[in-house]
Amino acid sequence: MTPSRKRGVLALTALVALAAVGAAYFTQHVWGMQPCPWCVLQRLIFVAIAAAAVLGLLWPTGGAVLAGLLAASGLAAALWQHFVAASAESCDLTLADRIMAATGLDGQFPEVFMAMSSCADAKVDLFGLPYEAWSGALFAATLVAMVAVLRRR
Repeated sequence: MTPSRKRGVLALTALVALAAVGAAYFTQHVWGMQPCPWCVLQRLIFVAIAAAAVLGLLWPTGGAVLAGLLAASGLAAALWQHFVAASAESCDLTLADRIMAATGLDGQFPEVFMAMSSCADAKVDLFGLPYEAWSGALFAATLVAMVAVLRRR
């Protein structure tokens, strides 16, 4: 992959990650799909991926490695939400809650980063698929894209 193509992939990654947060914001405030702690953690990870991808415009290898690691953590969060948290009666004080509380973003930007629902109550489908399946697929695609950026050829 040429350096200019790598920069293009990184720029597109940043835009798509921010679009994912925008879509989550839209579905929350327009369609009433209230987020759980794992949902808002995934939003934070998408914002971090966008920042890493922008860093990658200056330092492609470092930005791609960081964005790839973040995408892997986002995929893990989506899988945890789907297979564990969505079945739990309560998701209070989970790792997701503690991370979000530590950042302070839930207090600074509650309309984006405050959990408004329990994990079980936030278990909804979007166009026939669980909501977290969409974010998980986007995290997986991001991971694949970052591996492509890191390949030497």
